[in-house]
Formats: sequence, structure tokens, C-alpha cells
Amino acid sequence: MTKLSHEQAIGLIDDILTRGVGTFVDPGDVFRKKLIAKAKGEYEKDIHIKFGVDPTRPDIHLGHAVVLRKLRQLQDLGCKVIFLIGDYTAQIGDPTGKSKARPELEASAIEENMNTYLAQVGRILRTDSDVFSWIRNADWFTNVTDLTLPDDYEIKLNVKVDEGKSVDVRFPPNSLVGKTVVFEETRMQRKIRPEIVTVTLRNLLWGLRHITLAQLVERDMFQKRIKEGESLYMHEMLYPIIQGIDSDVLAQVYGSCDLEVGGTDQTFNLLMGRRVMEMNHREPQAVLSFELLVGLDGKEKMSKSLDNYVSIIDEPREMFGKMMSIPDHVMESYYTLCTFTPVSSVKDILRDVESGALHPKTAKMDLAQQVTEIYHGREAAAHARTEFDQTFAKGGIPDDIEEIRAKKGEALVDVLLREKVIPSKTEFRRLMTAGAIRKDGEDKLEDVAMMVQDTLVLKVGKHRFVKIVVN
Repeated sequence: MTKLSHEQAIGLIDDILTRGVGTFVDPGDVFRKKLIAKAKGEYEKDIHIKFGVDPTRPDIHLGHAVVLRKLRQLQDLGCKVIFLIGDYTAQIGDPTGKSKARPELEASAIEENMNTYLAQVGRILRTDSDVFSWIRNADWFTNVTDLTLPDDYEIKLNVKVDEGKSVDVRFPPNSLVGKTVVFEETRMQRKIRPEIVTVTLRNLLWGLRHITLAQLVERDMFQKRIKEGESLYMHEMLYPIIQGIDSDVLAQVYGSCDLEVGGTDQTFNLLMGRRVMEMNHREPQAVLSFELLVGLDGKEKMSKSLDNYVSIIDEPREMFGKMMSIPDHVMESYYTLCTFTPVSSVKDILRDVESGALHPKTAKMDLAQQVTEIYHGREAAAHARTEFDQTFAKGGIPDDIEEIRAKKGEALVDVLLREKVIPSKTEFRRLMTAGAIRKDGEDKLEDVAMMVQDTLVLKVGKHRFVKIVVN
């Protein structure tokens, strides 16, 4: 890391801690002073930053990337990101933003989503061990007796029986000794420190003695559910406390938990981490929550479940096209949260759009190109812009159109479903009704029972073209 002057460090850190930030809690500037010292090469200890994710969905979108890009900036200053996979708490479900209880996830789905998350974060974060570590919170919430091992699993211990002599002793895998051996061997913490931290019911009950019911139900979302007569379950109310315990455990495992980051909808949970750490007489984490990125509809928070998102692994053409669909009124938010354009320059762009000196479409194309370049590189972003201009602005069809195959007489809906062009028959009917499935990009199709007879070039929705070749 390049050492910065005092003025450079102040300027960069103030930008990180203010741009797109909703809440920053750092009494006495404790964290900020550490960060400045680190940037100047004057702080030798690790600064640990917690980012917790419940892997309830597999894709990382631009809303998640707002936080990840901030973390990358902090990594570049020498901080170490602790990427906490909430595989245990995902089975509870964070009620944040939910009007009803979130359903539990199967362990296999959590595992699959977790692996996807880890593969995708490397597109933004550095993942070398100096500045990155990941760990599951099942590592301390799972206890020895929770393990269930296959009956044919071999547990063997070398036991000393006499001076200079020892024998191998086998234990039943689901005996207490057998489970203890496996538990010791599989804790991720062992790679970081020799002692294992576990959280028991006794730990949880001790913490609950210091937190009142009133403090938990003061959350707006809980109040709303109570007023509307919706069920509010105890496991949901415990979620913020469990998240706070995570921070306290990380401080024990890594030596500190200096900062926790998340969206503004997570502020209550993040502050609970401070409370739990204070209860245990540890230096409490600072809290940094970021403004939420609005989805492509310009109304709701970006979310895969609302289908208003841009995934960071979308193809360049698709990413560029989605960005061009955002309403004009959210351009400032996207420029601020999704690009590196200086805030002063963003103000200039918006002023030029308002005065008529810059066309909104041009400003949006510049925005789409910047975002696409971040995740796919300059050349791919430039090509996506050119292709968008030729395809959508001039009514053309892409040169490298996706090609799929169908049998003559096969129902169009079945072909599009099989090739995952559409997610459901309901969506197919909606697109047909809206005139959003067009032959050769122009002629609207209206027959939901249409059969494929000849080769077709279709525009499906706003951004996708497919060529159906009849066998």
C-alpha cells in the first residue's frame, strides 16, 4: 500500500465515509483516526471490517456492490475485510424489510448460494489473505452435540498407554468423543487462533438480560407488522441480537471488529453489535450504513425478487441495456453509488441535463458505460454502447444474437421456457399482452398458443434477442 500524506488521507477517507452514506456512528472519531493512521503507514495493527451476508439468494447485484466497492477502497487503505457468511442465521431469516416472516432455507440451498457469493465477490474485492478472510457463523453457533455423522465414518485417536508406547483407539462416530474430534477438526477458527469460541444458550440468555423488549420492538418494521395485525415471531426478534453476537465473536477470533458495514435498512442490527460488544467490555465497532440503491423501476429497493436488479455477472450487452432503462430521476443516485465519478462532476452532469446542455439519454449512456466498464472492462463496455446504439436507437438486431433450437410445431412458450428465455408461462402471457415479444424486433406477437413453424428472430422484453432455428 502506498503511504499517503495527511491531506491525501483526510480527503480520501472523508469521501469514503460520506459519499452515499446514510449513517456513520463513530463516537470520538475512534475508527476514523485509526483509518487515517493506517493510510499514512502509522498504524501497525490490523483494522478488521465486518460485512455479513445471509446467502438467501445466489446473485450479487449492483445494490450489494455499493457496499463491496466501499470495502475495496478500505482494503486499498490496508484494512482487512471479514466476509461473514451467515449460513446459520440464514436458516432464521433476517426480517429486515419483510412484512411477513421469511421462510427458512434448506441447508443445501444455503451452501449453493454461499459458494456463488464467494465466487462473485472476487470481481470487486481483493481476496488475498492479507486483506480478506471469510468465515461462517455456524462455526460458533453449531455445538458438538448438533453434529450427526455417518455410521461408517472412522474416528481414530492415538492414545499413549505406556512409556514410549501408544495404540490407535477407534470410537463410534456419533459418540461424544467421536463428535468432539470432528468438531475440533472442522472449526474454521482453528486456522486463525488455537482456542475455539462457541455460543451457547447460556451466552444468549446472559445477553438477553441486558436488552429489553421495548428496545427490540422499536424497529419501524416490527411496529408496522404489529399495527397491521401480522405475526411477529420470537426468532425474528432475536435476529439483531444474534447478529450482534457475531460481531463480538469476530472480535475474539480476529483480535478486533473495528467496523461493520451494511445498508441503511441494517442500521438497527449494526448498532446492536456495538451494544453486545459493550456488554462484554470490548471496544465497540463503528457502524457505517449506506444509502440503498433503488431498482430499475425507480421505486423499490433493488432486489432479485422484484426483478428490478442488475447482476454484476450480467453480460455486458444486458447490463448496458438494463442501465439504459432506469428513470431519469434516479441518475444522480446511480452515478453516486455505482460509479467513481467525483460528486462535484455528478452535480455538473445533472445541472447540464437540467439546463438542456446535455441530453438525458447521453448522460445515461455515459453512466451505463461506466458501470459496465467496472465489471467487464473498457473494451467490452465500449462495444456494448456501440451495439446498444445500433440495435435500439437505430432499430437494428445484434450481430452475435443468441441462437436456440426448436422442433417444428413446438409451442413457442415451451421453447422459451426450456431455454430459460422466460421464467414462467405467466411471464410469457404478460409479455405477449404487453406487446413485448416481437418478431424481427418489430412485429408484435399476440397468439399465446403460437407454434414455431419456421426460423424466427424475436425480441423478448426490452433487451433480449433470440434466434429460434427449427430442426
